[in-house]
Amino acid sequence: MSEEQVKTGETPSAEEPKEAELVEENTPPAKADAQLPRTLYLLPIKDRPFFPGQTLPVVLNKDAWLETLEAVAEAKQNVIGVVFTTAEDNQRARPEELARIGTVVRIHDLKVKDDYIQLIAEGLRRFRIDHLVSEQPPYRAVVDYPEDVHDASETELKAYGLALMNAFRELLPLNPLYSEELRYFLNRFGPSNHAQLADFAATLTTAEGEKLQEVLETLNLSERLEKALKLIKDEIEISRIQTNIRERVEENLSQHQREFFLKQQLKEIQKELGIVKDDRTADVDLFRERIEKLQLTEEARAKAEEELDKLSVLDPHSPEYAVSRNWLDWLTQLPWGVHSEDRLDLDHARKVLDRRHDGLEDVKERILEFIAVGKLKGEVSGAIILLVGPPGVGKTSIGKSIAEALGRKFYRFSVGGMRDEAEIKGHRRTYIGAMPGKFIQALKTVGTANPVIMLDEIDKIGASYQGDPASALLEALDPEQNSEFLDHYLDVRFDLSNVLFVCTANQLDTIPGPLLDRMEVIRLSGYITEEKVAIARHHLWPRLLEEAGLKRSQLRITEAAIRHVIEGYAREAGVRSLQKQLGKIVRKAAMKLVTGEADSLTIHVSDLPDYLGQPRFHAEKHPRLIGTVVGLAWTAMGGATLTVEATRVHTLNRGFKLSGQLGEVMQESANIAYSYISSHLQSYKADPEFFDRAFVHLHVPDGATPKDGPSAGITMATALLSLARGEPVRQPLAMTGELSLTGQVLPVGGIREKVIAARRAGIHTLVLPEDNRKDFEELPNYLKEGLEVHFARHYDEVARLAFNIRSKSPALKAWLEREAAQAAEGCKS
Repeated sequence: MSEEQVKTGETPSAEEPKEAELVEENTPPAKADAQLPRTLYLLPIKDRPFFPGQTLPVVLNKDAWLETLEAVAEAKQNVIGVVFTTAEDNQRARPEELARIGTVVRIHDLKVKDDYIQLIAEGLRRFRIDHLVSEQPPYRAVVDYPEDVHDASETELKAYGLALMNAFRELLPLNPLYSEELRYFLNRFGPSNHAQLADFAATLTTAEGEKLQEVLETLNLSERLEKALKLIKDEIEISRIQTNIRERVEENLSQHQREFFLKQQLKEIQKELGIVKDDRTADVDLFRERIEKLQLTEEARAKAEEELDKLSVLDPHSPEYAVSRNWLDWLTQLPWGVHSEDRLDLDHARKVLDRRHDGLEDVKERILEFIAVGKLKGEVSGAIILLVGPPGVGKTSIGKSIAEALGRKFYRFSVGGMRDEAEIKGHRRTYIGAMPGKFIQALKTVGTANPVIMLDEIDKIGASYQGDPASALLEALDPEQNSEFLDHYLDVRFDLSNVLFVCTANQLDTIPGPLLDRMEVIRLSGYITEEKVAIARHHLWPRLLEEAGLKRSQLRITEAAIRHVIEGYAREAGVRSLQKQLGKIVRKAAMKLVTGEADSLTIHVSDLPDYLGQPRFHAEKHPRLIGTVVGLAWTAMGGATLTVEATRVHTLNRGFKLSGQLGEVMQESANIAYSYISSHLQSYKADPEFFDRAFVHLHVPDGATPKDGPSAGITMATALLSLARGEPVRQPLAMTGELSLTGQVLPVGGIREKVIAARRAGIHTLVLPEDNRKDFEELPNYLKEGLEVHFARHYDEVARLAFNIRSKSPALKAWLEREAAQAAEGCKS
């Protein structure tokens, strides 16, 4: 057969010689050829094997199989062996990946296209590979044609046949697609054709290729019928499940469609009767009804009417309709003219503050003064309060207490890290996803025009190329401007003058000056040990027990244990760390209670190492050494004590060295102290030549902590004077104050925090600048109690407190002795 014959699908004539050896074929479909060749070209297929009796269209890759089909034509054969393979790519199947038994098929209607080959394959009968003649494409093998094994009785075979026919009847209602194939089979065969019945049953199923190959390789007829019956039963079960799923889905869809159609019909009927309106009319009527109930400004009412007129003519499906509708929705849900009534009751306010907070008496007094002024006026006008203090001292909870005391709604949001001014003033409504700013969102949420709005972490607000939120806050937080606050989204002015703004911050340095100028600053400096004990007993411990589901009778803690936790494990200005340590105790105690180790527990001081480990902090020791003085410092975490150390390294040359990660301001303070003490050694009865020949090193521990600020001047000067006099300070004392070149003691900040730090360290004698006397006197009595405080205008007063400068110092005496000895030596010479 030539290539032209392959392309046109022609078959060789009967007169052409046959080179291959032929065998008689007894399969009924093979009426055209009575003999089949002993040598076959093979066509490997994957996914599913081909069965005798099947007639299917086949599409082949031209590049891969044209050579094989040409070889079939040259061998003057019109048949090919189709064999199942487990290879991923049937075009590159290895010999060991080919099944031993396959199906010989007759080729009909062969057509060669540009990039594929199409043919009709008619399955004739089984063949078995004896051995391969060619192990590379085109595959060629010597085969034989095994006969079916009939070892069962005709009755048993008939029973299998009837069982298969009954299975077909079950399958047809479940999957009508099989009806055409079954009709085609019954036209050619009957129930008595057992071999063809088994093969046909296997071809109907969607079983895996390996299971179908088992049926193809089974020569025992009864076993083949049994395997085919099992496969068809599995197919019935799968079809039944698919039918159930399809029916449920169709039922749901039908129900939804039915409801949709009924709703549409009802809508049309109601519209004809005038009972209901379309969506656009309903929206317009809804917004108009809202507007009539609100006390809008003239500007807002005119803008709303304009938008309503636009909404009434726009297509509801247009984007502009959605923009206008959202704008009207925001505008009409704002509390125009809606105010909650202030509760100006000082007794009630004091009870609320005392119930929720222990300590902070000065802060409570400031809040009560604020409410008292509002009571005289008849209302609490809008104000901007800034609560400044270390973390964990209760700034946020104070804001909530203010709202509760006044009977106002409370809304909180954090501005820490905010970088986009649109978060404050909103986006232009033409942008996709545009929204109003935080203030308008807050007013919509609380539903009143005079809530308490808390702006947390205002000292951590950011700035970027998108704008400066801190500058955007100027309008909102200015009492002179916020009565006409303009949000970019609404583009109408809203009155924020009745809002009470409460801001929180850890420090003032990072807050822009113009913004800070608009705020009334209230400082929360931190808690002393007694206040922390009260907070733990009244608030923290009961709350932790409630969260853990424990009763007070099950777990107790002594006051001494709480005090030890505060001083040894949670020595910070606030109570957040204290809450964490107490929470750790509660969790470990709950573990013991649940496991049955105890029915109830009482935590004593001796038990704390088992629950919290060894203490992180120990009692501060400030030894009285030469060149060592205790100073008082302020940090964002509260007050702290720090020891300034000075020592003489050598006497080879004059010099001065600083260490301890000191900032520029502290370095300047150190240089001023060095210059002042060096020039006044005689006045303070020190060695007058000490610094002429001494290399001095001044250090401020801890070295890993950066330090800066103008309050360590007199402390450094006292350390240097102690070194020059050769004696320590007279008594345990701590000091703070800046020093000038003329010896003036200048005022500093953070007096409350520094006093608390001194009490915590057990130091009761303090030296403060005279100009800070008013700050100290404003402190509550419980902070001033037991302290001996000296106020200094000039460093001479500090020196008299630290040393007995009326008498000669040891260093001066040694210098005088050396001078006398040198004079005596001079006289002798």
